Amino acid sequence: MADEGKIRAFADDFRRIEDEISKDIIGQKDVIHKIIISMIADGNVLLEGLPGTGKTQLVKTVARVMDLSFSRIQFTPDLMPADVTGTNMMDAESGMVTFKKGPVFANIVLADEINRATPKTHSALLEAMQEKTVTAGNTTYPLPDPFFVLATQNPLELEGTYPLPEAQLDRFIFKLDVKFPEKSELLDIVKLTTGKGEARAQKLFDGNKIKEMRDISLDVPVADAVADYAMDVIIRSHPEIDGAPDAVKKYVRYGSSPRGAQAIIKTARINALSKGRFNVAYEDIRDVAYDVLRHRVFLNFEAVSDGVGVEDIIDELLKEEI
Repeated sequence: MADEGKIRAFADDFRRIEDEISKDIIGQKDVIHKIIISMIADGNVLLEGLPGTGKTQLVKTVARVMDLSFSRIQFTPDLMPADVTGTNMMDAESGMVTFKKGPVFANIVLADEINRATPKTHSALLEAMQEKTVTAGNTTYPLPDPFFVLATQNPLELEGTYPLPEAQLDRFIFKLDVKFPEKSELLDIVKLTTGKGEARAQKLFDGNKIKEMRDISLDVPVADAVADYAMDVIIRSHPEIDGAPDAVKKYVRYGSSPRGAQAIIKTARINALSKGRFNVAYEDIRDVAYDVLRHRVFLNFEAVSDGVGVEDIIDELLKEEI
């Protein structure tokens, strides 16, 4: 188990990061909290929300606070894989072939409107997201450490888009819903962005702090009963399982992959530490379950016709008696 002093320092550092990011981002407290968790867990995040809700600004602010290099890629139907990863180029004078790195070579990559690119370009990110490397020709290049992909997509404007394949969705540790701001928050946003105000959030740490916090989180114990509860949530998301809820059997096409089980434990540990607790509780599992399963539970046509959403199914999965 990690040193108690380190664990207390973890909660303080986590809170400082949240507070600093909140200087430039109005509202979105839960989204900020979950992005920090995902970074410490070494995971990628899919952000879904309407245009203008501050997704890009949020990612840029996170990069500034953590002193990480930042790159933004606007995904379009004509974007090619080499536009993301880079390409081999020949020097006209020397005749030598060198690799020109693409925008994916940054600590934080914002993949804006990722579902507007073709599947061929989607696949260019798969190796980067999973292996943290880029292969060009016969050479494999390591990506910066730490490395995160934060991708955005618009849930309404689906014309001319290419839905992400299940294999790539599974590479995102969280799928977060970026909500439209409340009236008071909207007013604060307008005041902040229509005046002469400059960015207020400043550098707090660097990438080494993220790795240090990640190492601490790995020492957080998970009681057998809590781990068993988390695994039940994952297993019961499959309609073919005998113990699955009736709603799952009726409305789910297929449930979470094993990566969902890994993600729910990793992020629950960090959630517990962020609140100053030294072990994972049932509430930590519930806190992260929606974000872990939102893109890993796939509904059938009957769910769509009956107006049943994926969060309704997750509600059922979390109702199990403890």
